[in-house]
Amino acid sequence: MFVNTFWSLVPPIVAIGLALLTKETYSSLFIGIVVGALLATDFSPIGALDTIINDGLTAAIADNAGIFLFLVILGVMVALVNATGGSAAFGRWAASHIHSKAGALLATFALGVLIFIDDYFNCLTVGSVMTPVTDSQKISRVKLAYLIDATAAPICMIAPISSWAAAVSGVAAKLDTGVSGIQLFIEAIPYNFYSLLTIVFVITMVVLGVDYGPMAAAELKAAQTGDLGALSDEHEEGSSRANMWDMLIPIFLLIIFCVIGLIYVGGFWDPETNAGDFIAAFGDTDAFVGLPWGALIALVLSIIYLCARRVITFKGAMGCMTKGFNAMVPAILILTFAVSLKSMTGLLGAADYVEGLMKQASEGLFMLLPAIIFVVACLLAFATGTSWGTFGILIPIVLPIFNAAPDLQIMGISACLAGAVCGDHCSPISDTTIMASAGANCNHIEHVSTQIPYAVTVAAICFVNYILAAFIRNVVISLAIGVVMVIGTLLVIRSVQSRKAA
Repeated sequence: MFVNTFWSLVPPIVAIGLALLTKETYSSLFIGIVVGALLATDFSPIGALDTIINDGLTAAIADNAGIFLFLVILGVMVALVNATGGSAAFGRWAASHIHSKAGALLATFALGVLIFIDDYFNCLTVGSVMTPVTDSQKISRVKLAYLIDATAAPICMIAPISSWAAAVSGVAAKLDTGVSGIQLFIEAIPYNFYSLLTIVFVITMVVLGVDYGPMAAAELKAAQTGDLGALSDEHEEGSSRANMWDMLIPIFLLIIFCVIGLIYVGGFWDPETNAGDFIAAFGDTDAFVGLPWGALIALVLSIIYLCARRVITFKGAMGCMTKGFNAMVPAILILTFAVSLKSMTGLLGAADYVEGLMKQASEGLFMLLPAIIFVVACLLAFATGTSWGTFGILIPIVLPIFNAAPDLQIMGISACLAGAVCGDHCSPISDTTIMASAGANCNHIEHVSTQIPYAVTVAAICFVNYILAAFIRNVVISLAIGVVMVIGTLLVIRSVQSRKAA
C-alpha cells in the first residue's frame, strides 16, 4: 500500500523535520525509523518491531562495523595526542604563525582539500588537527564544522583517487556505457558545479569576511564571549616535554597507513588482481576495511612513539582507549540510527518511486533535464542522507535518458553527482555531516542549521547554471558564469549587511 509511493520518503522527512524543530537528534531519528517500519509492515506492531531490530539497527551495526572501528581508533588517537600535550603544543605553534582569522580558515580549507582520499578520514583528521588553530582565532566550532564538511564530500567527488571515485566507477562499470567507470567519473568533473563552486564560495567568503544567517550569530557569539560552541573542553596541557610533532607524527602515520591499507585491500600487492596498479587497487578497495586496517597500525606505532618520547606512560595511553571510545559514542549512535532510517526507505521502495518521477520528468523537458536531475538528486540525498545511495539509484536511470543526446549525457551525470553531494551536505542524517560534527566536536543540529543557508546558496546558483549550461554547451563559459554568480552573490550579501550595520 505504501511501497513505491511518496510515502517511501515520509520517514526521513519526519525525522529531518523533527530534528530541525526540536534540535534533538536521537529521538527524531528513532521516530523516523518507527514511522518507516510501521509503513513497511502495514502498521503491524510485531512486524514493525522485527523490522526495526533486524532490518534496521542490527543490519546497520553489522554493515558499518568497520567504520565504527575506524571512528573509535580515531577517537583514541585524538585522546592520545590531547593527553600528551601534543594538541596544546601545536595550538601554541599555530598561534605564533597564523595571526588572523582568515589565515586559520584558509589553512583549514587547504588541509581539507589535501586530504581527499575519503570523506570520513577527512572529517576527523582535519577536525583533530585544526581545532587548536581555529580555537586560537575564536572561530566557532560550527564554522569549523562547515569548513570540514565543505572539503569532505565535495572534494572527494572531484578527486579521481578517492573512495568516492571508486564508488561512482563501480556503479558505472555495471552499465554498458562504452567507457570505463573511472573515465566517466573524470569526464563528469568539469560539470560538477556544486563541488567546484563550493570551493569558490568558501574562498570568497573567507577573503571577503562574509557570514550570514545562523552562522553569523555563532561567529559573533564566539568573538564577543569566547564561547565557541564546543561540546566539551578536549584540550589538555599534558607533558611539558611535548611539542607539535607529538601531534603531527601520529597524524602522518595515520595518513600513510590508511592509504596503504586502502590499496592493500584493493589488491595492490596481490599478483592475481591489481598488482602494482595504484589506480585499479584504489578502484577496487573497501574503505570499511582499509581505513580501520591502516588506523590500527598507526595507533600502535603512535603509542610506541609517544611512550618512547616519555610524554605519556603506557598506562596513560591505555586510559585513552575509553576516552576515545566515549568521545565517539554520540557519532556512532547517530550513524546507526541514520543508516537504519535509510534501510526503512529502501524497504519502502524509494528508489523505484524516484525512478518513476525521473522518467516522467524526461518527457517534454529535455533541455531542462540536467537542472531537474540536480534537484531530484538533492532532494533524494537530503531525504535519505546518502550520496552513494543517491547516485547508485540515479546513474542507471540517467544514462539511458540521454541516449538521444549524448552531448548532454556527461552533464546529466555531473548534475546527478553534484545533486547527490549537495543533498548529502544539507542532510542532518548524512553520515558525512555527522562526521563533520564529530570532527569539530560541536552540536550536530547546530552544525546543520548553520550550514544549510550556505549550501542552499550554492545549490541555487548551480540550478541556474545547469539551465544555462544545457544551452551554452561550453564548460569553460558555464563555469565562469557560475564563479561570477558566486562572487556577485557574496558581494551583494556583504553590501546589504554593511547598510544594515550603518
